[in-house]
Amino acid sequence: MELVLEVEDADAVTKAALTRIAGDTGMPETERAHAEGAVTEDTAEALAYLVDPFDLVSEVPGVELHQASWSSERIDYDPDAPEWDLDEDDGEDDSDG
Repeated sequence: MELVLEVEDADAVTKAALTRIAGDTGMPETERAHAEGAVTEDTAEALAYLVDPFDLVSEVPGVELHQASWSSERIDYDPDAPEWDLDEDDGEDDSDG
């Protein structure tokens, strides 16, 4: 699964993540300080605090999440560019020849 997001308001994402961290009463203060710094410096970290991969697939029949990880990179997204054709197989060759 690959997901491309456009963050239109990085400050709103960061603020929401900081709010979630502040509301986590079970988080130790040292971890809280680290998390606050991480989400303030990197929007991808903020998203990681807001989006739970399990929640994304927990209601999908026949799917069980065994492992999830986050990675992110800034890109220039052009939906008309051939490399963003969602019908392609990411370069995999399905032919038998």
